[in-house]
Amino acid sequence: MILHRYFARRYIMAFLGTLGIFFAMLTMIDFVEQARRFGGTTGIGELLAVSMLNAPAQLYEILPLIVIISGIALFLGLARSSELVVTRAAGRSALAALIAPVVVTLLLGVAAVALINPLVAATTRAYEARTDSLKGEERVITLSDDGLWLRQGDSEVQTVIRAKGSNLDGTVLREASFLTFDTEGRPRERVEASLAELQTGHWLLRGVKRWPLSADNPETAAERLPQMTLASSLTATQIRDSFGDPAAISVWKLPGFIDRLKEAGFTARRHQVFLQTELAQPAFLTAMLLIGAGFTMRHQRGGRVGVMVLGAILLSFGVYFLRNFAQILGENGQIPPALAAWAPPVAAILSSLGLLLHLEDG
Repeated sequence: MILHRYFARRYIMAFLGTLGIFFAMLTMIDFVEQARRFGGTTGIGELLAVSMLNAPAQLYEILPLIVIISGIALFLGLARSSELVVTRAAGRSALAALIAPVVVTLLLGVAAVALINPLVAATTRAYEARTDSLKGEERVITLSDDGLWLRQGDSEVQTVIRAKGSNLDGTVLREASFLTFDTEGRPRERVEASLAELQTGHWLLRGVKRWPLSADNPETAAERLPQMTLASSLTATQIRDSFGDPAAISVWKLPGFIDRLKEAGFTARRHQVFLQTELAQPAFLTAMLLIGAGFTMRHQRGGRVGVMVLGAILLSFGVYFLRNFAQILGENGQIPPALAAWAPPVAAILSSLGLLLHLEDG
């Protein structure tokens, strides 16, 4: 138990040191990027706040890299100080040194998914909202329990749109309601349509009932039309982009959001793959640690150290890109979301364990 606590403490220190270095580097680089984008319109304090909001998402994205570098630093240090040799001489397999780091990595992965992911989602939403504000842009679509909400408008009129469902890209709405406001925020007109299709520059509405809200009795002044057009500045690309990144949604809220996407008629494959990938995060981090251990646990001599470290880094990048490729296949519907998320880390864990068992003397 004392040995495991010692290895766990060494690994945690290496992890925290690596995390701190990357945090400083990424924050500085992002600050320069934000200054390039918004330096002419805002001050240093605002730029620093935007960079700090973006830092958690960037760190979370490179968490596998931080884990493998921490693992390499740990096992190189143990090998160079001959502590692994002493462990073997004491009758303990060097694989016993893996138990504590693997447990710590699994706990870090669980904490990352359960606790850090919601924090990253919140900071990502705040970052997107602040950058949209600096760019003068706003989201045009919202999903809620009672349907799909959109907003469009210009300097003269604003329109709020609610629909019970839509097609995959949000350009065809079912049972849609359009509520138009004037420049002073007063409701001007209400239009309901059984079907609304977004075309270039306008909505084509079918099965229409129209209420002029400026009339004394809007119901008596209402009229029914087989179809009509309503001017629009929206595009299909704007609607799709307004869903944003799944990373902006907490993993605890993703299942409900996926259900709402399906009820609204949108495809939820991207969010399903992301959810499964998040659930597989502890296994993927463990795979990264084992890859580093497989290349650096043995006693290193001479110039082989650099070669082995380079091999571990390259293999970890290979597994990382394999996971991204599997995610793309999952998002395109070529393979099931669970397979896209779990196959790469499981394959990497089994391969790394095979390498460690092959190299270990006993």
